[in-house]
Amino acid sequence: MKTIMFQGDSITDGGRYKDQPTHLGAGYPCLVSSKLGRAYPEQYNFVNRAISGNKVTDLIGRWKRDCLNMKPDYLTILVGVNDVWHELVYHDGTDTGTFKKVYDILLENTRKALPDTEIVLMEPYVLEDAMEESQREVFKNDVAAKRQAVRELAEKYGLATIPLQDILNEALKEAPATYWTVEGVHLTWAGHQIICDAWVETFKQRMGL
Repeated sequence: MKTIMFQGDSITDGGRYKDQPTHLGAGYPCLVSSKLGRAYPEQYNFVNRAISGNKVTDLIGRWKRDCLNMKPDYLTILVGVNDVWHELVYHDGTDTGTFKKVYDILLENTRKALPDTEIVLMEPYVLEDAMEESQREVFKNDVAAKRQAVRELAEKYGLATIPLQDILNEALKEAPATYWTVEGVHLTWAGHQIICDAWVETFKQRMGL
């Protein structure tokens, strides 16, 4: 079976049980596994190695153990929001220049170690209308800068991207930000379904399914 790996922060972590390697958490990775597992029985093995609170610097610190050594066939990464959030709350964030440099090293190492692995980058997002008013402008601008960095890295390495901000902005035409997210970042089940649908669509296009 081909291994599909999810990497990132709490959005992807979804409260997974770290002592149970096959547990996918309560979020879009679980929904993806249900959808693809039903459509393509016994073809894919799903692995979630996202960790809540992670910044890009945390990812690179554990990358060999939690990604490269496991040799996934398909890898998706969503990171960036904590690089902004931690600066606002703990004064321990990651400026965009450093974010891009570290992410670049992570991708370069992955390409060298796993040249045949299909990689998809998901762009960080924020629905600022659901956030505290005092944080909205800073968060919006900084996440936008991180999002642009992800796009540039995807272009550099020829990787597919999933434009989550654009996709969620479209969803705002149907319901307000608080319907899709808890506080502008963490998703409701409906929000996770949006990401699941976008992920599966991208996966099928890349895999020719």
